[in-house]
Amino acid sequence: MKNNDIPIEILNRKGAQKAIDIPEQVLLLLNSGLIESVNLTEWLAVDHLELVKQLFVDTEDIEKQIKALKKPPTMQIIRVIGEYLYTHHQKDTQLYKRVAEHISDSIRCYAPFWIAKETDLSIEEKLDKCRPFIGDHHFGVREVVWMALRPEMSLHLERVIPLLTKWATDPEANIRRFCTESLRPRGVWCAHIEILKEQPEKLLPILELLKSDPSRYVQDSVGNWLNDASKTRPDFVRDLCTRWSAESPTKATAYIVKKAMRSIE
Repeated sequence: MKNNDIPIEILNRKGAQKAIDIPEQVLLLLNSGLIESVNLTEWLAVDHLELVKQLFVDTEDIEKQIKALKKPPTMQIIRVIGEYLYTHHQKDTQLYKRVAEHISDSIRCYAPFWIAKETDLSIEEKLDKCRPFIGDHHFGVREVVWMALRPEMSLHLERVIPLLTKWATDPEANIRRFCTESLRPRGVWCAHIEILKEQPEKLLPILELLKSDPSRYVQDSVGNWLNDASKTRPDFVRDLCTRWSAESPTKATAYIVKKAMRSIE
């Protein structure tokens, strides 16, 4: 089946709320790489061992690695596949192109982990190469990028923060949001960045640029970043929010401040 043969009701679906309720035809198309997932339920339901066969690579070793993990979460499975593709096919530029431009969001998710493994690239070069995925229209791809690059980013904050400060003025909200989401002090499903827990002021150049961002997507990320920081440095967050409220009396800033202060008594 070609993409233009897919029934319009499937392409325009809202997506099931429970995995058991995903229609069989939808699941088949997801696992065949012919459609994108439309919500987290579908994204988590994808069978990546079936999906990766669309790339015409040997899946035996991938299957062994995945089965060696105990109840691996989807993100870990994606990591294993992405790193495998780099390790065994790093010189295959055509395969990389297929992965990076694939219609399946789940297959595009392999690309950031491929890039993260490229030993001949600096962290700045990896970030630049990942920009298409940071700006991807699909939520899953955008989340995978920071998960893939965050470990190395956290080791080179002195180089990464100036770069992201420039990105914080980008016209695209997805790019701006990455500037805070990728470096959350506590984050979600990832290791904490201890230095940002203790010294959150290091990210002030970025935070200042986003304190009244027009995008709710960005506002949520900035507010969550500061809420993370408030767990160890409530003084910093309280003082910053007080100053922002006085300097920037906008609805956007008020929303960020409320979200940032929610854990401070």
